[in-house]
Amino acid sequence: MLSLAAALILTGCGGGGSGLDKVDIGKGKIPTVKTGENLSVTKTVARTIKDGDGDKIKAGDAVTLNYIAVNGRTGKEFDNTFKGGTPMTATIKTGSVLEGFVKGLTGAKIGSRLLVAVPPKDGFGGANEQLKLKADDTMVFLFDIVSKVPEMAKGDAKSLPDTLPKLSLDGGEQPSKFEKTATTAKVPKDLKVYTAIEGKGKKVESGQSITIQYVGQVYPDGKVFDESWSRGPATFQIGVGGLIKCWDEGLVGQTVGSRVILECPPAVGYGKDGNPDAGIKGDDTLLFSVDLLAAF
Repeated sequence: MLSLAAALILTGCGGGGSGLDKVDIGKGKIPTVKTGENLSVTKTVARTIKDGDGDKIKAGDAVTLNYIAVNGRTGKEFDNTFKGGTPMTATIKTGSVLEGFVKGLTGAKIGSRLLVAVPPKDGFGGANEQLKLKADDTMVFLFDIVSKVPEMAKGDAKSLPDTLPKLSLDGGEQPSKFEKTATTAKVPKDLKVYTAIEGKGKKVESGQSITIQYVGQVYPDGKVFDESWSRGPATFQIGVGGLIKCWDEGLVGQTVGSRVILECPPAVGYGKDGNPDAGIKGDDTLLFSVDLLAAF
């Protein structure tokens, strides 16, 4: 998603005059959205279908969402997270999501279902060939707001071995980088899993979607090749083979709310080929700090 600006908040509007009042939503685990053709708006408008009973979304909050996206001109669906079983995680702030998401979702309650119509100026700002959107097409979204994501792991701090590279924290809280110390052990031959903070939530099960914040770097004090803290939380399905083995093996069974540290030799990382795009060689062992924020 592209840039946004926290501006006029229209969540809860009836959508009268926008055409949203005529949109038909089919019931079921995977709902359907029928807009008809030539639905167009000049400003972001919203229609609340079901009002949730959770907290209101504020600018800067991270939330998990299921959505269906429809081209208002053609009435054709072009994206649907309900079918994939993995909700989207979005941070509702400038620069993280479409402007229409901020205008439509800020102020809505967790647990709500709503329709949001987004004009081009609050969307991609022009045509999008991949999604078959013309420059003047309105997008219509059906959102189910699943949950609000905690900022970071919270629970009981646990003692870690002196041989583990030290995890540095920005502002005393947010993980930033591992630092080698005089007692740091030799490169581990097998996957090592450590709990830095033990959360009090349910255990993560294979096949679930997890929402996390993470830092990944080359062992023991090498390059940070990926992190989510600057972007906002990410959601992945765990235990189904779509992630590197050390995540599937090391995170399943951990409790939500925990901060888990993984030492991942190549066999459970990116293997002998490494990941050249990330600057990871075939013999690199990896370190991850993962905050488990939600599982569903």
